[in-house]
Amino acid sequence: MITSKLTSKAQTTIPQPIRAALRLREGDEIAYSIEGDAVVIRKATVPLPAEDPFGTFSEWDSEADRRAYADL
Repeated sequence: MITSKLTSKAQTTIPQPIRAALRLREGDEIAYSIEGDAVVIRKATVPLPAEDPFGTFSEWDSEADRRAYADL
């Protein structure tokens, strides 16, 4: 079992094996659902390009771009 601690501000770090399994990276959204007495964590789905006018600009979605524009 993988665990993490909750801080006084109700925050936690998602353990690396979970981030790797969900292929999470900085800026990704996480979806939670309550199923009985358990909580399921999933990577949130990305909106379709029709819903996101910038969704088709994948050529500007690289790690180098995120670093270059991180402070904007």
